Amino acid sequence: MTVAQMPSLDFSVAERILDDMGEIEAGALIPLLQKIQDAYGYLPTPVLEEISEKTGIPTSRMYGVISFYSQFYLEPHGRHTIRCCRGTACHVKGSLEVSEAIKRELGIEDGETTEDMKFTFETVACLGTCFLAPVIMIDNDYYGLLNPSKVKSILKKYD
Repeated sequence: MTVAQMPSLDFSVAERILDDMGEIEAGALIPLLQKIQDAYGYLPTPVLEEISEKTGIPTSRMYGVISFYSQFYLEPHGRHTIRCCRGTACHVKGSLEVSEAIKRELGIEDGETTEDMKFTFETVACLGTCFLAPVIMIDNDYYGLLNPSKVKSILKKYD
């Protein structure tokens, strides 16, 4: 999605979140970022700058937290996030082939979002479910003991 395609930002959403949270202290930055991301689907730079201005929290501090935690996104994400494990157990049992099947089916690469904003695809170091290897996670749903032929039917569940 190009900048020209992105909808304009409604800053009143961020203002309501700030009002609801009251005075923002140091320990509240992560919950604040989570609420902002839940509301916008990602962390838009103009909104972060507005929050910085209103709270006095430097944007550099926000970006330090955002870049440390993989749960935060600075670009729009799809409605559904697909995470494919690339850990040792999954790799040995064929996660690369599963990953390739996902990329083929969606027409995107690792780290990209489909044009219709339905899916974002990511590979991750570990999903902590080695006994299900190879495994993917879509939103909060786990799918294990996979092979490439199962990918299409799993993705259809999210239409």
